[in-house]
Amino acid sequence: MKKPDVVRIVGTERPDGLALRTTGLIEHGLPELSADGLPPYLGQGWARVLGEAARVFAASRDYPMELTLPPDVPVRLWPDQNGAIMLLPPAGHEGGLDEWRRDVVLRMFPEARI
Repeated sequence: MKKPDVVRIVGTERPDGLALRTTGLIEHGLPELSADGLPPYLGQGWARVLGEAARVFAASRDYPMELTLPPDVPVRLWPDQNGAIMLLPPAGHEGGLDEWRRDVVLRMFPEARI
């Protein structure tokens, strides 16, 4: 039976913010992607970011250190303690993590209102 090409984004609310994670990449031999400590107002936007990152990551079929998400948004990939891959600012980024996460949503989805 062929494995379905379905990747879902699941989330949990934690004291330090939202934790989002893909499910389905592992079935294709790839680690799952994650974003932890998200402010709640970025939850929907980052669910979309993770979905697009999963698509680009799966198409690369390797483990790059950085991905470029459309429209030219670089993200750094870093292993987390649970075996997933976190999306972080690219090397050399200056500024805070929450500011970068907000910028990623606005660059990828300009129609978003944050």
